[in-house]
Amino acid sequence: MALLGTLFKKGIKIREMMEQEYTSPFDLQKKELKELLIAASQTEFGNYYNFHDILRAFRHGDKTFYEAFKSKVPIHNYNKIYNDWWKLSLKGVKNICWPGRIKYFALSSGTSEAASKHIPITKDMTKAIQKTSLRQILTLSKYDLPVETFTSGILMLGGSTHLNKRGSYFEGDLSGIQAARLPFWFQGFYKPGKSIAKSRNWDAKLDEITRNASEWNIGVIVGVPAWIQILMEKIIDHYKVKNIHEIWPNLRVYVHGGVSFEPYRNGFEKLLGRPIHYIETYLASEGFLAFQAYPNRRSMRLVLNNSIFYEFVPFEDENFDAEGEVKPNAKTLLIDEVEEGKEYAVVISTCAGAWRYLIGDVIKFTSVEESEIVITGRTKHFLSLCGEHLSVDNMNKAIGLVSNDLNISIKEFTVAGVPHDSLFAHHWYVGTDDKVDKKILRDKLDAHLKVLNDDYAVERSAALKEVQVDVLPLQTFYDWMEYKGKTGGQNKFPRVMKKIQLEDWQSFLQNHANGHSS
Repeated sequence: MALLGTLFKKGIKIREMMEQEYTSPFDLQKKELKELLIAASQTEFGNYYNFHDILRAFRHGDKTFYEAFKSKVPIHNYNKIYNDWWKLSLKGVKNICWPGRIKYFALSSGTSEAASKHIPITKDMTKAIQKTSLRQILTLSKYDLPVETFTSGILMLGGSTHLNKRGSYFEGDLSGIQAARLPFWFQGFYKPGKSIAKSRNWDAKLDEITRNASEWNIGVIVGVPAWIQILMEKIIDHYKVKNIHEIWPNLRVYVHGGVSFEPYRNGFEKLLGRPIHYIETYLASEGFLAFQAYPNRRSMRLVLNNSIFYEFVPFEDENFDAEGEVKPNAKTLLIDEVEEGKEYAVVISTCAGAWRYLIGDVIKFTSVEESEIVITGRTKHFLSLCGEHLSVDNMNKAIGLVSNDLNISIKEFTVAGVPHDSLFAHHWYVGTDDKVDKKILRDKLDAHLKVLNDDYAVERSAALKEVQVDVLPLQTFYDWMEYKGKTGGQNKFPRVMKKIQLEDWQSFLQNHANGHSS
Protein backbone atom coordinates (compact mmCIF):
# COMPACT_ATOMS: atom_id res chain seq x y z
CA MET A 1 0.00 0.00 0.00
CA ALA A 2 2.51 2.54 -1.24
CA LEU A 3 0.25 5.60 -1.06
CA LEU A 4 -1.08 5.10 2.47
CA GLY A 5 2.32 3.87 3.59
CA THR A 6 3.93 7.04 2.31
CA LEU A 7 1.40 9.19 4.16
CA PHE A 8 2.14 7.50 7.48
CA LYS A 9 5.90 7.61 6.90
CA LYS A 10 5.66 11.35 6.28
CA GLY A 11 4.01 11.80 9.66
CA ILE A 12 0.52 12.31 8.31
CA LYS A 13 -1.36 11.09 11.36
CA ILE A 14 -5.05 10.64 11.99
CA ARG A 15 -5.02 12.87 15.08
CA GLU A 16 -7.28 15.51 13.53
CA MET A 17 -9.68 12.81 12.32
CA MET A 18 -9.84 11.32 15.81
CA GLU A 19 -10.25 14.76 17.37
CA GLN A 20 -13.35 15.36 15.27
CA GLU A 21 -14.59 11.84 16.06
CA TYR A 22 -14.41 12.33 19.83
CA THR A 23 -15.15 16.06 20.31
CA SER A 24 -18.49 17.82 20.12
CA PRO A 25 -19.01 19.83 16.91
CA PHE A 26 -19.73 22.96 18.98
CA ASP A 27 -16.44 22.71 20.93
CA LEU A 28 -14.45 22.15 17.74
CA GLN A 29 -16.05 25.14 16.05
CA LYS A 30 -15.67 27.46 19.05
CA LYS A 31 -11.94 26.68 19.07
CA GLU A 32 -11.66 27.26 15.29
CA LEU A 33 -13.31 30.68 15.48
CA LYS A 34 -11.10 31.77 18.37
CA GLU A 35 -7.94 30.75 16.50
CA LEU A 36 -9.09 32.52 13.33
CA LEU A 37 -9.88 35.72 15.26
CA ILE A 38 -6.54 35.66 17.08
CA ALA A 39 -4.64 35.14 13.80
CA ALA A 40 -6.42 38.08 12.10
CA SER A 41 -6.73 40.39 15.12
CA GLN A 42 -4.01 42.78 13.85
CA THR A 43 -5.33 43.00 10.28
CA GLU A 44 -7.25 45.98 8.92
CA PHE A 45 -10.45 43.93 9.04
CA GLY A 46 -9.72 42.76 12.59
CA ASN A 47 -9.08 46.30 13.79
CA TYR A 48 -12.14 47.71 12.03
CA TYR A 49 -14.48 45.14 13.58
CA ASN A 50 -12.64 45.09 16.90
CA PHE A 51 -11.70 41.41 17.06
CA HIS A 52 -10.12 42.01 20.50
CA ASP A 53 -13.56 42.77 21.95
CA ILE A 54 -15.00 39.63 20.37
CA LEU A 55 -12.11 37.56 21.75
CA ARG A 56 -12.75 38.84 25.28
CA ALA A 57 -16.24 37.35 25.02
CA PHE A 58 -14.71 33.86 24.80
CA ARG A 59 -13.99 34.11 28.55
CA HIS A 60 -17.70 33.94 29.28
CA GLY A 61 -19.84 30.82 29.11
CA ASP A 62 -22.49 29.73 26.69
CA LYS A 63 -22.54 31.52 23.35
CA THR A 64 -21.55 35.04 24.35
CA PHE A 65 -18.64 34.83 21.92
CA TYR A 66 -20.97 34.15 19.02
CA GLU A 67 -23.38 36.93 19.92
CA ALA A 68 -20.40 39.32 19.98
CA PHE A 69 -19.09 38.01 16.64
CA LYS A 70 -22.34 38.30 14.71
CA SER A 71 -23.31 41.64 16.29
CA LYS A 72 -20.04 43.24 15.16
CA VAL A 73 -19.33 41.52 11.81
CA PRO A 74 -22.03 41.62 9.10
CA ILE A 75 -22.69 38.80 6.64
CA HIS A 76 -20.79 39.42 3.40
CA ASN A 77 -21.58 38.27 -0.11
CA TYR A 78 -18.76 38.35 -2.66
CA ASN A 79 -19.49 41.85 -3.94
CA LYS A 80 -19.51 43.35 -0.44
CA ILE A 81 -16.31 41.74 0.84
CA TYR A 82 -14.52 42.33 -2.47
CA ASN A 83 -15.46 46.01 -2.74
CA ASP A 84 -14.83 46.75 0.93
CA TRP A 85 -11.70 44.63 1.49
CA TRP A 86 -10.38 42.08 -0.99
CA LYS A 87 -9.76 44.57 -3.79
CA LEU A 88 -7.10 46.16 -1.57
CA SER A 89 -5.39 42.76 -1.27
CA LEU A 90 -5.61 42.45 -5.05
CA LYS A 91 -3.67 45.72 -5.28
CA GLY A 92 -0.88 44.25 -3.14
CA VAL A 93 -1.76 45.85 0.21
CA LYS A 94 -0.70 43.67 3.18
CA ASN A 95 -2.68 42.61 6.24
CA ILE A 96 -6.17 43.38 4.95
CA CYS A 97 -8.32 40.38 5.98
CA TRP A 98 -5.50 37.94 6.80
CA PRO A 99 -1.87 38.51 7.87
CA GLY A 100 0.63 39.13 5.08
CA ARG A 101 0.31 39.81 1.36
CA ILE A 102 -1.97 37.60 -0.75
CA LYS A 103 0.09 36.16 -3.59
CA TYR A 104 -2.53 33.88 -5.16
CA PHE A 105 -6.14 34.42 -6.19
CA ALA A 106 -8.41 31.64 -7.46
CA LEU A 107 -10.64 32.61 -10.35
CA SER A 108 -13.97 31.10 -9.38
CA SER A 109 -15.60 29.19 -12.23
CA GLY A 110 -18.82 30.98 -11.35
CA THR A 111 -22.14 29.77 -12.75
CA SER A 112 -23.90 33.07 -12.09
CA GLU A 113 -24.16 35.94 -14.52
CA ALA A 114 -21.29 37.76 -12.80
CA ALA A 115 -17.77 37.79 -14.17
CA SER A 116 -15.11 35.54 -12.62
CA LYS A 117 -14.54 36.20 -8.94
CA HIS A 118 -11.10 36.62 -7.37
CA ILE A 119 -10.96 34.47 -4.23
CA PRO A 120 -7.84 34.94 -2.03
CA ILE A 121 -5.70 31.82 -1.46
CA THR A 122 -3.31 32.22 1.46
CA LYS A 123 -0.47 29.90 2.47
CA ASP A 124 -2.61 28.83 5.42
CA MET A 125 -5.51 27.95 3.11
CA THR A 126 -3.24 25.95 0.80
CA LYS A 127 -2.02 23.95 3.82
CA ALA A 128 -5.58 23.49 5.10
CA ILE A 129 -6.76 22.15 1.71
CA GLN A 130 -3.79 19.76 1.59
CA LYS A 131 -4.53 18.51 5.11
CA THR A 132 -8.18 17.82 4.30
CA SER A 133 -7.17 16.15 1.01
CA LEU A 134 -4.89 13.81 2.95
CA ARG A 135 -7.65 13.05 5.42
CA GLN A 136 -9.84 12.06 2.50
CA ILE A 137 -7.12 9.83 1.02
CA LEU A 138 -6.79 8.10 4.39
CA THR A 139 -10.50 7.18 4.25
CA LEU A 140 -9.68 4.87 1.32
CA SER A 141 -8.51 2.38 3.96
CA LYS A 142 -12.23 1.93 4.83
CA TYR A 143 -13.01 0.69 1.32
CA ASP A 144 -12.66 -2.88 0.11
CA LEU A 145 -9.86 -2.09 -2.33
CA PRO A 146 -7.11 -4.38 -3.63
CA VAL A 147 -3.47 -3.57 -2.90
CA GLU A 148 -2.95 -2.54 -6.55
CA THR A 149 -5.13 0.55 -6.04
CA PHE A 150 -2.66 2.00 -3.54
CA THR A 151 0.34 1.47 -5.81
CA SER A 152 -1.45 3.10 -8.77
CA GLY A 153 -1.41 6.71 -9.90
CA ILE A 154 -3.99 9.41 -9.21
CA LEU A 155 -5.22 11.29 -12.28
CA MET A 156 -6.33 14.81 -11.30
CA LEU A 157 -8.05 16.57 -14.18
CA GLY A 158 -8.10 20.22 -13.20
CA GLY A 159 -7.26 23.66 -14.48
CA SER A 160 -3.88 24.69 -15.79
CA THR A 161 -1.06 24.97 -13.28
CA HIS A 162 0.27 27.79 -15.46
CA LEU A 163 -0.83 30.84 -13.49
CA ASN A 164 -1.23 34.34 -14.85
CA LYS A 165 1.03 36.99 -13.28
CA ARG A 166 -0.92 40.17 -12.52
CA GLY A 167 1.34 42.72 -10.87
CA SER A 168 1.90 41.56 -7.28
CA TYR A 169 -0.15 38.35 -7.50
CA PHE A 170 -0.86 35.23 -9.55
CA GLU A 171 -4.34 34.17 -10.65
CA GLY A 172 -5.78 30.91 -11.98
CA ASP A 173 -7.97 27.90 -11.17
CA LEU A 174 -7.84 26.70 -7.57
CA SER A 175 -7.01 23.20 -8.85
CA GLY A 176 -4.10 24.73 -10.77
CA ILE A 177 -2.83 26.67 -7.74
CA GLN A 178 -3.00 23.57 -5.55
CA ALA A 179 -1.47 21.21 -8.15
CA ALA A 180 1.40 23.62 -8.69
CA ARG A 181 2.19 23.40 -4.97
CA LEU A 182 1.83 19.66 -4.39
CA PRO A 183 4.16 18.20 -1.74
CA PHE A 184 7.28 16.66 -3.30
CA TRP A 185 6.51 13.18 -1.98
CA PHE A 186 3.06 13.20 -3.65
CA GLN A 187 4.29 14.03 -7.14
CA GLY A 188 5.24 10.43 -7.90
CA PHE A 189 1.57 9.41 -7.64
CA TYR A 190 0.19 12.43 -9.49
CA LYS A 191 -0.85 12.37 -13.16
CA PRO A 192 -0.88 13.90 -15.74
CA GLY A 193 2.37 15.34 -14.34
CA LYS A 194 3.74 18.88 -14.29
CA SER A 195 4.35 19.32 -18.01
CA ILE A 196 0.84 18.40 -19.22
CA ALA A 197 -0.82 20.08 -16.23
CA LYS A 198 0.69 23.41 -17.28
CA SER A 199 -1.14 23.47 -20.60
CA ARG A 200 -3.73 26.24 -20.89
CA ASN A 201 -5.23 24.75 -24.06
CA TRP A 202 -7.92 22.41 -22.79
CA ASP A 203 -8.31 20.39 -26.00
CA ALA A 204 -4.54 19.99 -26.29
CA LYS A 205 -4.39 18.84 -22.67
CA LEU A 206 -7.05 16.17 -23.26
CA ASP A 207 -5.21 15.01 -26.40
CA GLU A 208 -1.93 14.75 -24.50
CA ILE A 209 -3.52 12.81 -21.64
CA THR A 210 -5.15 10.48 -24.18
CA ARG A 211 -1.81 9.80 -25.91
CA ASN A 212 -0.17 8.96 -22.56
CA ALA A 213 -3.11 7.04 -21.05
CA SER A 214 -1.89 3.57 -22.00
CA GLU A 215 1.47 4.24 -20.28
CA TRP A 216 -0.10 5.08 -16.94
CA ASN A 217 -1.43 2.82 -14.21
CA ILE A 218 -4.38 4.80 -12.86
CA GLY A 219 -6.26 3.68 -9.76
CA VAL A 220 -8.03 6.92 -8.78
CA ILE A 221 -9.53 9.69 -10.94
CA VAL A 222 -10.40 13.14 -9.60
CA GLY A 223 -12.39 15.76 -11.51
CA VAL A 224 -15.72 17.29 -12.55
CA PRO A 225 -18.05 14.60 -14.06
CA ALA A 226 -18.65 16.21 -17.46
CA TRP A 227 -14.96 16.60 -18.28
CA ILE A 228 -13.93 13.20 -16.89
CA GLN A 229 -16.63 11.60 -19.03
CA ILE A 230 -15.43 13.46 -22.13
CA LEU A 231 -11.86 12.34 -21.41
CA MET A 232 -12.82 8.67 -20.94
CA GLU A 233 -14.86 8.72 -24.17
CA LYS A 234 -11.85 10.20 -25.96
CA ILE A 235 -9.47 7.52 -24.60
CA ILE A 236 -11.86 4.66 -25.44
CA ASP A 237 -12.27 5.98 -28.99
CA HIS A 238 -8.53 6.57 -29.48
CA TYR A 239 -7.50 3.05 -28.43
CA LYS A 240 -10.55 1.34 -29.97
CA VAL A 241 -11.41 -0.47 -26.75
CA LYS A 242 -14.81 -1.31 -25.21
CA ASN A 243 -14.33 0.42 -21.88
CA ILE A 244 -11.83 2.39 -19.79
CA HIS A 245 -10.84 -0.66 -17.71
CA GLU A 246 -9.12 -2.12 -20.77
CA ILE A 247 -6.69 0.81 -20.47
CA TRP A 248 -6.70 1.21 -16.67
CA PRO A 249 -7.46 -2.21 -15.15
CA ASN A 250 -6.72 -0.97 -11.61
CA LEU A 251 -9.18 1.93 -11.73
CA ARG A 252 -11.31 1.54 -8.60
CA VAL A 253 -12.17 5.05 -7.35
CA TYR A 254 -13.67 8.20 -8.82
CA VAL A 255 -13.58 11.34 -6.65
CA HIS A 256 -16.00 14.04 -7.82
CA GLY A 257 -17.54 17.29 -6.68
CA GLY A 258 -18.87 20.64 -7.86
CA VAL A 259 -22.12 19.31 -9.33
CA SER A 260 -24.48 16.44 -8.64
CA PHE A 261 -23.20 13.20 -10.15
CA GLU A 262 -26.67 11.71 -10.67
CA PRO A 263 -27.36 13.17 -14.16
CA TYR A 264 -24.06 11.69 -15.34
CA ARG A 265 -24.28 8.26 -13.67
CA ASN A 266 -25.92 6.30 -16.50
CA GLY A 267 -23.64 7.59 -19.23
CA PHE A 268 -20.57 7.30 -16.98
CA GLU A 269 -21.16 3.68 -16.06
CA LYS A 270 -21.48 2.67 -19.73
CA LEU A 271 -17.78 3.56 -20.07
CA LEU A 272 -16.69 1.18 -17.29
CA GLY A 273 -15.81 -2.51 -17.42
CA ARG A 274 -16.82 -3.08 -13.80
CA PRO A 275 -18.25 -1.13 -10.85
CA ILE A 276 -16.08 1.43 -9.08
CA HIS A 277 -16.39 3.44 -5.87
CA TYR A 278 -17.70 7.00 -6.11
CA ILE A 279 -16.50 9.47 -3.47
CA GLU A 280 -18.01 12.96 -3.27
CA THR A 281 -16.13 16.06 -2.13
CA TYR A 282 -17.11 19.61 -1.26
CA LEU A 283 -14.08 21.58 -2.42
CA ALA A 284 -14.91 25.18 -3.30
CA SER A 285 -12.60 28.04 -4.26
CA GLU A 286 -13.11 29.30 -0.70
CA GLY A 287 -11.94 26.08 0.97
CA PHE A 288 -12.30 22.31 1.39
CA LEU A 289 -15.49 22.05 3.43
CA ALA A 290 -16.47 18.37 3.45
CA PHE A 291 -15.87 14.93 1.99
CA GLN A 292 -17.50 11.52 1.94
CA ALA A 293 -16.12 9.79 5.00
CA TYR A 294 -17.65 6.32 4.58
CA PRO A 295 -18.39 3.89 1.73
CA ASN A 296 -22.00 3.50 0.63
CA ARG A 297 -23.09 6.87 2.02
CA ARG A 298 -24.22 9.60 -0.30
CA SER A 299 -23.43 12.27 2.24
CA MET A 300 -20.32 14.18 3.27
CA ARG A 301 -18.87 15.02 6.66
CA LEU A 302 -18.12 18.68 7.34
CA VAL A 303 -14.49 19.26 8.37
CA LEU A 304 -14.90 21.12 11.66
CA ASN A 305 -11.28 21.45 12.84
CA ASN A 306 -9.29 22.78 9.91
CA SER A 307 -9.45 26.58 9.78
CA ILE A 308 -13.08 27.02 8.72
CA PHE A 309 -15.87 28.30 10.99
CA TYR A 310 -19.42 27.62 9.83
CA GLU A 311 -22.73 29.37 10.27
CA PHE A 312 -26.03 28.27 8.77
CA VAL A 313 -28.87 30.46 7.49
CA PRO A 314 -32.25 28.71 7.22
CA PHE A 315 -33.06 28.84 3.51
CA GLU A 316 -36.48 30.43 3.91
CA ASP A 317 -38.27 33.50 2.57
CA GLU A 318 -37.76 35.40 5.84
CA ASN A 319 -33.97 35.22 5.31
CA PHE A 320 -33.64 35.50 1.50
CA ASP A 321 -35.27 37.67 -1.13
CA ALA A 322 -36.67 36.46 -4.46
CA GLU A 323 -33.26 36.73 -6.13
CA GLY A 324 -31.53 34.57 -3.53
CA GLU A 325 -29.80 37.49 -1.79
CA VAL A 326 -29.50 37.22 1.98
CA LYS A 327 -31.52 39.79 3.92
CA PRO A 328 -29.65 42.15 6.32
CA ASN A 329 -31.13 40.69 9.51
CA ALA A 330 -31.12 37.04 8.43
CA LYS A 331 -31.14 34.46 11.22
CA THR A 332 -27.91 32.47 11.57
CA LEU A 333 -27.33 29.25 13.50
CA LEU A 334 -24.31 27.42 14.90
CA ILE A 335 -23.48 23.78 14.20
CA ASP A 336 -25.31 22.60 17.36
CA GLU A 337 -28.52 24.46 16.44
CA VAL A 338 -29.26 22.94 13.03
CA GLU A 339 -31.89 20.28 12.36
CA GLU A 340 -31.87 17.27 10.08
CA GLY A 341 -33.87 17.55 6.88
CA LYS A 342 -33.95 21.35 6.75
CA GLU A 343 -32.12 23.42 4.13
CA TYR A 344 -29.46 25.96 5.10
CA ALA A 345 -27.28 28.42 3.20
CA VAL A 346 -23.65 28.11 4.30
CA VAL A 347 -21.72 31.06 5.76
CA ILE A 348 -17.99 30.61 6.43
CA SER A 349 -15.05 32.41 8.05
CA THR A 350 -11.66 31.08 6.94
CA CYS A 351 -7.89 31.33 7.07
CA ALA A 352 -7.99 33.00 3.65
CA GLY A 353 -9.66 36.11 5.08
CA ALA A 354 -13.29 35.31 4.29
CA TRP A 355 -15.42 36.61 7.17
CA ARG A 356 -19.07 35.64 7.57
CA TYR A 357 -18.97 34.97 3.85
CA LEU A 358 -22.08 33.60 2.11
CA ILE A 359 -20.56 30.93 -0.10
CA GLY A 360 -23.76 30.52 -2.13
CA ASP A 361 -24.40 26.80 -1.51
CA VAL A 362 -27.49 25.31 0.12
CA ILE A 363 -27.07 22.13 2.16
CA LYS A 364 -29.19 19.73 4.18
CA PHE A 365 -28.04 17.78 7.24
CA THR A 366 -28.56 14.02 6.97
CA SER A 367 -26.99 13.49 10.42
CA VAL A 368 -26.54 16.30 12.94
CA GLU A 369 -24.64 14.01 15.31
CA GLU A 370 -21.99 13.20 12.68
CA SER A 371 -22.17 16.57 10.85
CA GLU A 372 -23.09 14.76 7.63
CA ILE A 373 -24.56 16.85 4.81
CA VAL A 374 -25.71 16.77 1.21
CA ILE A 375 -25.62 19.77 -1.14
CA THR A 376 -29.10 20.54 -2.43
CA GLY A 377 -28.41 23.60 -4.58
CA ARG A 378 -27.36 27.24 -4.68
CA THR A 379 -29.02 30.26 -3.10
CA LYS A 380 -29.49 31.76 -6.57
CA HIS A 381 -29.99 28.50 -8.45
CA PHE A 382 -33.55 27.66 -7.54
CA LEU A 383 -36.85 28.50 -9.13
CA SER A 384 -39.69 30.04 -7.21
CA LEU A 385 -41.63 32.22 -9.63
CA CYS A 386 -44.91 31.59 -7.83
CA GLY A 387 -44.05 29.55 -4.75
CA GLU A 388 -42.96 26.27 -6.40
CA HIS A 389 -39.59 26.35 -4.53
CA LEU A 390 -37.90 24.04 -7.02
CA SER A 391 -34.36 23.23 -5.89
CA VAL A 392 -31.42 21.94 -7.92
CA ASP A 393 -31.69 18.77 -5.86
CA ASN A 394 -35.25 18.28 -7.16
CA MET A 395 -34.06 18.91 -10.70
CA ASN A 396 -31.14 16.47 -10.50
CA LYS A 397 -33.33 13.72 -9.07
CA ALA A 398 -36.04 14.23 -11.69
CA ILE A 399 -33.52 14.18 -14.55
CA GLY A 400 -32.01 10.97 -13.13
CA LEU A 401 -35.44 9.32 -12.94
CA VAL A 402 -36.32 10.38 -16.49
CA SER A 403 -32.97 9.04 -17.76
CA ASN A 404 -33.75 5.67 -16.15
CA ASP A 405 -37.35 5.63 -17.44
CA LEU A 406 -36.31 6.29 -21.02
CA ASN A 407 -32.91 4.52 -20.89
CA ILE A 408 -31.10 7.62 -22.15
CA SER A 409 -28.11 9.60 -20.95
CA ILE A 410 -28.81 13.24 -20.04
CA LYS A 411 -25.43 14.76 -19.22
CA GLU A 412 -26.41 18.44 -19.17
CA PHE A 413 -29.51 20.51 -18.59
CA THR A 414 -30.61 23.96 -17.54
CA VAL A 415 -33.99 25.45 -16.72
CA ALA A 416 -35.42 28.97 -16.74
CA GLY A 417 -38.56 30.56 -15.36
CA VAL A 418 -40.42 32.50 -18.07
CA PRO A 419 -43.70 34.44 -18.41
CA HIS A 420 -46.67 32.52 -19.85
CA ASP A 421 -49.63 34.74 -20.72
CA SER A 422 -50.32 36.49 -17.41
CA LEU A 423 -48.75 33.69 -15.37
CA PHE A 424 -45.61 31.53 -15.52
CA ALA A 425 -43.85 28.58 -17.16
CA HIS A 426 -40.64 26.60 -16.80
CA HIS A 427 -38.48 26.22 -19.89
CA TRP A 428 -36.08 23.25 -19.81
CA TYR A 429 -33.10 22.77 -22.12
CA VAL A 430 -32.06 19.12 -21.99
CA GLY A 431 -28.76 17.86 -23.41
CA THR A 432 -28.63 14.33 -24.82
CA ASP A 433 -27.35 12.66 -27.97
CA ASP A 434 -29.86 9.82 -27.58
CA LYS A 435 -33.07 9.80 -29.59
CA VAL A 436 -36.04 10.77 -27.47
CA ASP A 437 -39.61 12.00 -27.93
CA LYS A 438 -39.60 15.51 -26.50
CA LYS A 439 -43.25 15.34 -25.39
CA ILE A 440 -42.76 12.04 -23.51
CA LEU A 441 -39.65 13.45 -21.83
CA ARG A 442 -41.54 16.59 -20.82
CA ASP A 443 -44.48 14.65 -19.37
CA LYS A 444 -42.26 12.30 -17.37
CA LEU A 445 -40.14 15.18 -16.07
CA ASP A 446 -43.25 17.08 -14.98
CA ALA A 447 -44.73 13.99 -13.31
CA HIS A 448 -41.56 13.21 -11.34
CA LEU A 449 -41.25 16.82 -10.14
CA LYS A 450 -44.83 16.74 -8.86
CA VAL A 451 -43.95 13.70 -6.73
CA LEU A 452 -40.62 15.13 -5.54
CA ASN A 453 -41.94 18.58 -4.60
CA ASP A 454 -45.39 19.22 -3.13
CA ASP A 455 -45.18 22.99 -3.74
CA TYR A 456 -44.44 22.36 -7.40
CA ALA A 457 -47.44 20.03 -7.66
CA VAL A 458 -49.72 22.69 -6.15
CA GLU A 459 -48.46 25.46 -8.43
CA ARG A 460 -48.77 23.27 -11.55
CA SER A 461 -52.52 23.40 -10.97
CA ALA A 462 -52.39 27.14 -10.26
CA ALA A 463 -49.89 29.77 -11.45
CA LEU A 464 -47.29 27.51 -13.12
CA LYS A 465 -49.26 26.92 -16.30
CA GLU A 466 -46.77 25.30 -18.64
CA VAL A 467 -43.59 23.23 -18.85
CA GLN A 468 -41.62 23.56 -22.09
CA VAL A 469 -38.74 21.29 -23.09
CA ASP A 470 -36.13 21.72 -25.82
CA VAL A 471 -33.82 18.75 -26.48
CA LEU A 472 -30.37 19.85 -27.63
CA PRO A 473 -27.21 18.00 -28.69
CA LEU A 474 -24.60 17.84 -25.94
CA GLN A 475 -22.18 19.71 -28.16
CA THR A 476 -24.39 22.80 -27.85
CA PHE A 477 -23.73 22.91 -24.10
CA TYR A 478 -19.99 22.40 -24.62
CA ASP A 479 -19.94 25.13 -27.29
CA TRP A 480 -21.63 27.52 -24.85
CA MET A 481 -18.97 26.80 -22.24
CA GLU A 482 -16.25 27.50 -24.81
CA TYR A 483 -18.06 30.67 -25.90
CA LYS A 484 -18.05 31.82 -22.25
CA GLY A 485 -14.36 30.91 -21.82
CA LYS A 486 -15.22 28.22 -19.25
CA THR A 487 -13.93 24.99 -20.78
CA GLY A 488 -12.23 22.44 -18.59
CA GLY A 489 -11.13 22.13 -15.02
CA GLN A 490 -13.66 23.08 -12.37
CA ASN A 491 -16.12 24.74 -14.73
CA LYS A 492 -19.70 23.51 -14.83
CA PHE A 493 -22.87 24.41 -16.66
CA PRO A 494 -25.42 26.51 -14.70
CA ARG A 495 -28.52 24.54 -13.78
CA VAL A 496 -30.75 27.61 -13.58
CA MET A 497 -30.70 30.55 -15.98
CA LYS A 498 -31.98 33.97 -14.93
CA LYS A 499 -32.09 37.47 -16.39
CA ILE A 500 -28.98 38.54 -18.36
CA GLN A 501 -27.53 35.03 -18.44
CA LEU A 502 -30.80 33.66 -19.85
CA GLU A 503 -30.91 36.35 -22.54
CA ASP A 504 -27.31 35.55 -23.45
CA TRP A 505 -28.09 31.82 -23.63
CA GLN A 506 -31.16 32.37 -25.83
CA SER A 507 -29.19 34.65 -28.13
CA PHE A 508 -26.42 32.05 -28.32
CA LEU A 509 -28.92 29.32 -29.25
CA GLN A 510 -30.37 31.52 -31.97
CA ASN A 511 -26.94 32.22 -33.44
CA HIS A 512 -25.94 28.58 -33.01
CA ALA A 513 -28.99 27.48 -34.99
CA ASN A 514 -28.00 29.92 -37.74
CA GLY A 515 -24.49 28.47 -37.84
CA HIS A 516 -22.47 31.44 -36.59
CA SER A 517 -22.22 31.00 -32.80
CA SER A 518 -18.62 32.17 -32.69
